[in-house]
Amino acid sequence: MQTLVIALGSLVLYLIAYHTYGRWLARKIFRLDPDAKVPSIELEDGEDYVPTQKGVVFGHHFTSIAGTGPIVGPALAVIWGWVPALLWVLFGSILIGAVHDFGALVISMRHRGQTVGDIAGRVLSPRARILFLSILFMALTIVLAIFGLVIAAVFKMYPAAIFPCLVQIPIAVIIGVWLHRKGVNILVPSIIALAAMYLTVAYGNVGFLGAFNTSLAAWPTIVWVAVLLLYSYVASVLPVWSLLQPRDFINSLQLLSALGLIVVGLMVAAFMGGAPIDDTATRPALAIAAEAYRPSGHGAPWIFPFLFVTIACGAVSGFHCLVSSGTSSKQLKNETDAQFVGYGSMLTEGFLAVLVILACVAGLGLGIPELVNGKATGAMLTGADAYHARYGTWAGSAGLGPKVGAFVDGSANFIKALGISPDFAVALMGVFVASFAATTLDTACRLQRYVTQELGRAVKCKPLTNKHLATIFAILIAGLIAALPSSTAPIGLGEAFSGDVSAVEITTVWTPAQVEVINNIEKSGGGLAGATLWLNNFSGKGGLLLWPLFGATNQLLGGLAFLVILFWMHRRNIPNWFILAPAIFMLLLPASAMLLQLFFGEEAWLTGEDPNYLLSAFGLATIGLEIWILFEAFAAWPKVRGILEESADAAAQAGEALPDGGRSC
Repeated sequence: MQTLVIALGSLVLYLIAYHTYGRWLARKIFRLDPDAKVPSIELEDGEDYVPTQKGVVFGHHFTSIAGTGPIVGPALAVIWGWVPALLWVLFGSILIGAVHDFGALVISMRHRGQTVGDIAGRVLSPRARILFLSILFMALTIVLAIFGLVIAAVFKMYPAAIFPCLVQIPIAVIIGVWLHRKGVNILVPSIIALAAMYLTVAYGNVGFLGAFNTSLAAWPTIVWVAVLLLYSYVASVLPVWSLLQPRDFINSLQLLSALGLIVVGLMVAAFMGGAPIDDTATRPALAIAAEAYRPSGHGAPWIFPFLFVTIACGAVSGFHCLVSSGTSSKQLKNETDAQFVGYGSMLTEGFLAVLVILACVAGLGLGIPELVNGKATGAMLTGADAYHARYGTWAGSAGLGPKVGAFVDGSANFIKALGISPDFAVALMGVFVASFAATTLDTACRLQRYVTQELGRAVKCKPLTNKHLATIFAILIAGLIAALPSSTAPIGLGEAFSGDVSAVEITTVWTPAQVEVINNIEKSGGGLAGATLWLNNFSGKGGLLLWPLFGATNQLLGGLAFLVILFWMHRRNIPNWFILAPAIFMLLLPASAMLLQLFFGEEAWLTGEDPNYLLSAFGLATIGLEIWILFEAFAAWPKVRGILEESADAAAQAGEALPDGGRSC
């Protein structure tokens, strides 16, 4: 019953926050005006600026900001205990995350739909614009390089999710074209599409489709990454109404209905117990199997600041400011819709994170197969045994597979309590995770296109202001990083391709499976066969090289976005005390986490036993950029109070009027 009380209590708390704090922000602070000019109407172009109903924009915004962040972050953070994770998700999302997303959306709508990076150049200083855009470009590059791998990994773990995810694309295009030409409401066709989607989950892994899923799951990771980046290019240059909006809206209905199933299943499990796990028809009782607070004994880093950086999107995420100011601000047709989309979406994501926590600390306890050396023994684990089997150590819990698997298995246990078959429940949760990741990938690619174009205008590099060239440039950079092998490059890598594997240093970074691949390269005689083995088993995972940076970099973006919001309010004499504390917290928190990762502990990037100079260089550069921006902010703060920045119209005209002799790339 405790689990149900937490779930329902969290939902009530979020509803109260939306109608009190969210309404106060909308009416008293941002003063949303239903008659104000909005970018989607003022700059309507049928491609990026498209006036859209708030429900559709909510669907796009929610599915884009959610991604896998509110799943993998909380699913790992419960290793410190469920109470700290729950408290940060609840109060972080209400007081910090939702305010951040809402504020970024509002100021972007009042600056022609420009990103916070572009706006920083006017509210802070011109130099801050390039610094901010550079950080945005780096963060989005990491997202693009890693999310193809995330989707590929989910498809390999849950092949039954492949066809349902792929079929969303043609369905969305058909609906998008139909609605654009006929002008009918999107709800009815989307409900029909949702029903079709559930049918593909139920029957999309049977017969021919099952063989189809299995064959695609066997694709090398690099192939999946290439295909997904190519799809991202197409999705990011097409008009938003043709694919992005209908796909995201369908996904939002699918995901919200899946959340509803999880909640109903949780309620049934709370009163009746979970699905029987053996022939006795005994239903295991639902109870929280994890410790309330578990600060040590698992090998995890310090709870502060790493709990906050780990949970990330479940409470606050800098990536959200890009979605708010990059795509959503160009689609809202009324300024008053910003509260529902900006503040409401983050609260919905916070509730998702709450359900993830409950799935991992209580849902797992309803029964999971016992594994020994990765193979099922036939026995089932319940209660605390199930939790500790997944969260025994930090090293065993930190990978993508364990985190996604803990949520999928735990939430599937809730759904199975309704009498739904295990195969359908697991497939549905696999589609749930993959769909979130896919919407984040194509939105991130579109956002990177905007950031690249703004960088092109900032440095007067005219080719990068073209949307196709900007998108190709962004994808090439991400693709080159993704194509790298994820493990630390061993000594003698070149010799491995010539067949001389004796020169390859096998260190602790290589798994037994990877060692077997290297041995097979030796047996193949190297050359083309060796290169093929290497590409099939190692390439495509290069995003993992930079992924350790993302948590702190992502949170730093949140702090910098707060800084832009703070200056925007300071220039207008708007009370900003409630922004100041979150801004300071979000600037100091990620910096402290990155400094700890750089300089403290045996595995420190720079001073550890095995230094990682790539991460060290990026980490030091990120901290340097933050310090530079803070100096710019301190210098500007006393000078700008009550002084409005240059209008967005004037800035846009100046940015678009590139001289013929402007610097080329």
